[in-house]
Amino acid sequence: MSAPVKTSDAALDLDARWALHPQVALRPESFGALLYHFGTRKLSFLKNRTIVAIIESFPEHPDMRSALEAAGISESGQAPYVKALATLADSRMIHKL
Repeated sequence: MSAPVKTSDAALDLDARWALHPQVALRPESFGALLYHFGTRKLSFLKNRTIVAIIESFPEHPDMRSALEAAGISESGQAPYVKALATLADSRMIHKL
């Protein structure tokens, strides 16, 4: 089991349950998806469909690690995905439950 990844505010805990922030809308697009945070008015473009699939699968998994594994991402290949998810956590697009 690896240590939590540090983000600017807190650790991205892969063993915790995560969700799309309640003030965020995810709109699928041909390139991936748009995320819009109604509280901060921030818009994010997700150009990686795997990241979109991971976020959409959060309700089906007990933790982020399970969501990554279900998307077919091995532990050795998780670093770029965890970094992207940490950025989304820092911008409050996703949050720990």
